[in-house]
Amino acid sequence: MKCFHFSNGERREDEDAPVSKVSRVSWARSLSVASSSLDTRRSELDSDSYCYSSRDLSGSVGLFELPSQRRANDLRVFGFSELKSATRGFSRGLLIGEGGFGCVYRGVVKVPSDHDSSSKMDVAIKQLNRHGFQGHREWINEVNFLGVVKHPNLVKLVGYCAEDDERGIQRLLVYELMHNKSLEDHLLARVLPITLPWLTRLKIAQDAARGLAYLHEEMDFQLIFRDFKASNVLLDDDFNAKLSDFGLARQGPPEGLGHVSTSVVGTVGYAAPEYVQTGRLTAKSDVWSFGVVMYELITGRRAVERNLPRGEQKLLGWVKPFVSDSKKFHLIVDPRLEGQYCIKSAQKLAALANKCLAKQPKSRPKMSEAVEILGSIISETSSQDEGATEPAPEAEEVKEEATEETGAEPTKPRNSCRKKVFDIREMVSLRNRSTGKLDWRNWTPRLVRTSG
Repeated sequence: MKCFHFSNGERREDEDAPVSKVSRVSWARSLSVASSSLDTRRSELDSDSYCYSSRDLSGSVGLFELPSQRRANDLRVFGFSELKSATRGFSRGLLIGEGGFGCVYRGVVKVPSDHDSSSKMDVAIKQLNRHGFQGHREWINEVNFLGVVKHPNLVKLVGYCAEDDERGIQRLLVYELMHNKSLEDHLLARVLPITLPWLTRLKIAQDAARGLAYLHEEMDFQLIFRDFKASNVLLDDDFNAKLSDFGLARQGPPEGLGHVSTSVVGTVGYAAPEYVQTGRLTAKSDVWSFGVVMYELITGRRAVERNLPRGEQKLLGWVKPFVSDSKKFHLIVDPRLEGQYCIKSAQKLAALANKCLAKQPKSRPKMSEAVEILGSIISETSSQDEGATEPAPEAEEVKEEATEETGAEPTKPRNSCRKKVFDIREMVSLRNRSTGKLDWRNWTPRLVRTSG
């Protein structure tokens, strides 16, 4: 899949600014100054996504006119040789990700410790392409933002490397390693054998919502993520979720203004419609993207699946008729859950997703409100799971037969969230006529006559 250029027609004065050579000193000590003289031309970002993009990134966080630019960061400056050694010469065997920007490798670096001077840490090392300036401003964004902001649901940036030598400009970022990869890897790419349990999905959703709520509402400046999707939600050892990849993040509108006008960047299927059509960006644009990912959690499908029948390729269009019909809702739930989910919980999550996908941005909830709603859903689901007792099929069969004799209505199971199974009681052809009991061995398919 390709990344294509899309602009809302705006043109900035610095669009055709010349590219200046950056010295090693300026790279290491004055990243923001260096970024102001670069003309970034984005092309393919990720082979797995379409991307709206343009050269107008001058308002991005990389040119911080934000409080964070005046804060001291505690990032470590790595030498290129140190990171080369940490990845065994950028071995393909340690490659964990690849895209138009470059590659991501797994590595081990030494970290200072009060108890052990040789303490080591597993890290993920992102190496941008050496030639050209593709992704440079995104690289600057991450250094400027993650270097000064800390939150449990934002991935930790350990340090960076910026060296200019005869081989080209070496630009690398060093992150904490998230051992369970991304939500996309588990949910959509299906490259991992583990199926995320329903309760884990809910907790991941809440963690991601907390991260967005922090960006939108809890800092002394507002940050709009602009590219929230499953591949940017990373999972640690305990499946705690953290937002990653702040390269496209943008400062929110100044006080008194409702939106920021900017060229459109993001991924097809996740970008809010009003943002795509007008270039007007608000925090509610991220809320829309969050709603899309909630439906991905429910269905196990991507926002856009080109290899499906035409009527099922766009996730939001496909789920619409099922969500409005409670009897058909279960048909859109991820089949890999094998019925191990709470139907009421899934319906409530869909209701939250629908609020996030409201046509009018003002009608969408704040992310802090989404955090509270998800907390309530998780609490109810946890309590129901703890008290769930699944009756044996045979015992349920006897209970059904007893109610038929007395004429009373069958008693509904108390736990509405138990695993769904086919109701074999309705398979009359399986009953032995002499005993009235189920007889699988003597079952034969019925012949059904059809007209024509």
